[in-house]
Amino acid sequence: MNVVVMLKQTFDTEARITLDEKGRINREGVSLIINPYDEFAVEEGLRVKEKSKGEVTVVSVGEAQVQEALRQALAMGADKAILVSPDGMEVDEYVTATILAKVIGGLQYDIILAGWRAIDDGSAQVAARVAEILGLPMVNMVTRLEVGEGSVLATREIEGGSEVVEVPLPAVVTAQKGLNEPRYPTMKGIMQAKKKPMQKMTLQDLGLDAGQVVPKVRAVKYYLPPPRKPGRIIPGEAAEAAAALVRALREEAKII
Repeated sequence: MNVVVMLKQTFDTEARITLDEKGRINREGVSLIINPYDEFAVEEGLRVKEKSKGEVTVVSVGEAQVQEALRQALAMGADKAILVSPDGMEVDEYVTATILAKVIGGLQYDIILAGWRAIDDGSAQVAARVAEILGLPMVNMVTRLEVGEGSVLATREIEGGSEVVEVPLPAVVTAQKGLNEPRYPTMKGIMQAKKKPMQKMTLQDLGLDAGQVVPKVRAVKYYLPPPRKPGRIIPGEAAEAAAALVRALREEAKII
């Protein structure tokens, strides 16, 4: 069973985000990690491989620093990695999906895994776009996956509950929290990852020209949320304080 995992490198969830003088996100000193939902996808790919043999290939689009995230996936147990450089051009979900689909279309695969969304932009578009380009069925936000002969049985989250879906292979499946518990790379895995193949490609290597990867969306402006106001302590006896609290919630906060 050959598994392809689409991986994105994102800011650490605990990183403090600031803007530079030009109003862009300041990346200096910010820790980068594998997108947590993609990490679930890597782990699930490894479990599929362990049950049915085959190999796991992780694929990403980005600059040189993305190699760190790919090496971590290799240290977890993935067999090889592919990194496509966008050559400094701006990318959006359309461009990313176009590049990933071009790469994956040249690979042998039985199932494609990814996180259901990235924690930085939260758009949840790339996996669905790749599935559409490749003409594959897709199951989104999966919390349990059973891979059989020629099909997968997936339990996915829906509003107010869950549903079980069966689709034929090959297919695209996106991971939701609860699907598994990602393993930590061992020292042996970290050492082995240094020797595993990581193919670096350009748009030219894929046969894509600039006209085929023009972003459909661009960020016009970034801004930070307003700082949280400090809390208030309402003095007085219990009944008096309760009345003052209700009045503040109704007249100031306007939430009741």
